[in-house]
Amino acid sequence: MKILWLSHLVPYPPKGGVMQRSYNLMKEMSKYHDLYIICFFQKSLQPTDKDRQNAIKGLSQLGKIVNTFELNSDKSRTHNLWLAIKSLFTRDPYTVNWLKKDGVSESIQAVINKNAINLVHFDTISWTPYIKDARSCKCVLNHHNIESHMMLRRAEKEKNIFKKIYFYQEGWKIQAHEQKYCNKFDLNITCSEVDTGRLKSISPNIFAHDIPNGVDIDYFYPLGLPETPNSMIFAGGMSWYPNIAAMKFFVLEVLPRVIKKIPDAHLTIIGRNPPAWLSELGKTSHNITVTGFVDDVRPFIDKASIYICPINDGGGTKLKILDALAMGKAIVAHPIACEGINVSDGENVCYASTAQEFEANIVMLFSSNARRKKMGQKGRLLIENEYNFEHIGKNMSNLYAKLL
Repeated sequence: MKILWLSHLVPYPPKGGVMQRSYNLMKEMSKYHDLYIICFFQKSLQPTDKDRQNAIKGLSQLGKIVNTFELNSDKSRTHNLWLAIKSLFTRDPYTVNWLKKDGVSESIQAVINKNAINLVHFDTISWTPYIKDARSCKCVLNHHNIESHMMLRRAEKEKNIFKKIYFYQEGWKIQAHEQKYCNKFDLNITCSEVDTGRLKSISPNIFAHDIPNGVDIDYFYPLGLPETPNSMIFAGGMSWYPNIAAMKFFVLEVLPRVIKKIPDAHLTIIGRNPPAWLSELGKTSHNITVTGFVDDVRPFIDKASIYICPINDGGGTKLKILDALAMGKAIVAHPIACEGINVSDGENVCYASTAQEFEANIVMLFSSNARRKKMGQKGRLLIENEYNFEHIGKNMSNLYAKLL
C-alpha cells in the first residue's frame, strides 16, 4: 500500500513515550508499505536547527517526508497563551486548534493526488479536521490515549480552581469532538482493550481495534551490568505533568520513609527539562540524582535495583513500564501506571497506591535478590510474548490491508 502518515511530531530519535510508539510503528509499517510523511516540529523535542536536521535525516529512512510544519503555539509563550485563551470561545478544543495551520490541507491533497495514496493514518485526534482532505482514501485514527478521559482525569485531580475549570471544559469539548469525528474513520486504533472500551463508551458505533504499545526487544534487554545496591530509578520527560506530579509525591512522601529504614537508598531521576526545584534537590540531597536527558537510558536502568513508577494520572499505556519489563527490572508502580498492560500484581510488578505501600514494597524488594530476579525474568518473558514491536507492526499491517 501507499500510506500517508500524518504526525503531530517528528519521532526521532525514538527516546521516550509517544516518540517510541510513533517511530516503531512507522518502522514496522515501512517494511510492508510505502510511507509518505507530513509532520509538525515540536520545539520541546527538537529545539535547534541541528536537532531538526538530524530528526529529518533519521525519519527519512522510513519513508518520504513530504512536508514539515511549525506549530503556531511554538512561536512564543504569548502565542501559546493566546491560543489557550481563544480556545475557550471556540467549538473545537485547544487539543484540536493546536494543529490548525495554513497550507496543511493543500499539502495533504497534493500528496494524495500525486501518489495515489491508499490509506491515510491520522496519528492523533488533533488531526481530525483534515479528514475532509482525504475522502478518497481509507482513513485510520490513532489514539495514543483517550484524550477526553485523560483531560477529565486531570481536571478531577487539579487543585487550582481556575485550572480545574479550564481542564473540565477542555475535556468536555474533546469528548464532544470524539463523538463527532471518530465514527467518520474506517478504523480507530487504541493502545489497549481498556482504551477501546473507553472510546466506545463515547462513540459506540465505531470500528476500533487495539494495537498495543510495545518494545524493540533487540534494543531494550538486560545488559548484565553490576547492580547498585538499594538503588531506584525513574525515567520520563519532566515537562509532562503526570511525571512531575509522580516525582513530587515520591521524593516528598515516599523517599523519606524508605531512607529511615535504608539510609543509603538512592533514587536516580532521568528525563529532559526537570523543574528547577527538582534539579536543586538533586544537588543538595545525597539520596537523589537528577540527570536531565541522557542519550542512552539502558545502562542506568540496568544498574538499578528497582524501577519505580508512581504515576497516577494521564492515559494510554506507559512505555516506560514496558521498557523496564523488557530490561528485566523489578517494578513498583501505581496501578494507573500499568493500565492496559497485562501485568499481575506480585508476579511481574508490585502495585502501590499510597506512600506506605510504596515503602513496604521497595523495602521488601531491596531485601530479596531472588525475588527481584524472578520478577524481572517474568517481566522480560511477558514482553517477548506479547509486546514485541515486530509482531505488533505485522498485525497492524495486516489490519490495514484488510481495510482495502
